[in-house]
Amino acid sequence: MAGTDPIAEADADALLVLTAALLTPARFPSVLGDDYPAACAALGLQPYAEGYGLVFGQDGHGARWTVVVDDVSLVAVAISSWDCGMAYDLSPDEHSVVAGLPGWPLPVATVAPGVPAPHDPEPEEGDPAPLVPPSGEEWGPAQRRLGADEVAAQWEAWRARVGDEGGEPAAARAPGTTGAVGPSTPRAQAPTPGTTGQSTPPAQAPTPGGAGSDDASPRPYTGVRKALDELRGYLEEPPPVGRVRASAGMLRADGPGWSLVAKADDMAFVLLDEAPREVLPVTRGPRLPALLEALDAMAVRAS
Repeated sequence: MAGTDPIAEADADALLVLTAALLTPARFPSVLGDDYPAACAALGLQPYAEGYGLVFGQDGHGARWTVVVDDVSLVAVAISSWDCGMAYDLSPDEHSVVAGLPGWPLPVATVAPGVPAPHDPEPEEGDPAPLVPPSGEEWGPAQRRLGADEVAAQWEAWRARVGDEGGEPAAARAPGTTGAVGPSTPRAQAPTPGTTGQSTPPAQAPTPGGAGSDDASPRPYTGVRKALDELRGYLEEPPPVGRVRASAGMLRADGPGWSLVAKADDMAFVLLDEAPREVLPVTRGPRLPALLEALDAMAVRAS
């Protein structure tokens, strides 16, 4: 972690690095969009295949900044080191900086020592609006994707709530749907091959909905059927890169209004914009196994 020197010795404009995330086709903060091009567009970036590193920090005045760098390998090494509990001084070369954006798109759990509390920098003419994390009190596409990230991160706990094929899930509260990132615990925020973070439960968390199957359900979730139909369409016409991705045995897919978390050899969970904080199980039927296997085969993976 950079930025541990006394602030008196630091330039007030220098970035005190707190944590970082990757923005690549296979691993990006899902809060930013359903796919890699959308995530890049949210930050005003071109969706280059090589991707970017996102460095979150504060300046000497305490202002929040997101610095975009093209040295993806450097950021990846830092994240891997933090994941292993090792210290790593992430200090990107100024020549690798692509953009400096005010604010943070994700909540960051750590603050820089010896500086004022995190706040948005004073805007100057022509500056973009500061990036802000999604609200934990509302439900929308960003919260839905973060909720899917949480299900992926805690798959075993969620899977245990569903009985054998067609069983009903236990009535239990879900993990949180918002994430905070910090250098001591960066992990896939998905919840995503895409961010690093530590999850904190919001005031209202997702709850499990009734169980269904891929082609018949006691509760006909129109939104779930629509999501599965759109996923089948992905096999015929490939979606934007990053819509379907895989990491650590987990399959993640997103589309307009829905997110899916699954294991290719098991079942799936679907979250919908139209069903706030509900996690809808989709048990294996005649068609789901083949669909998941095909999606897993086409999923983009980190190299």
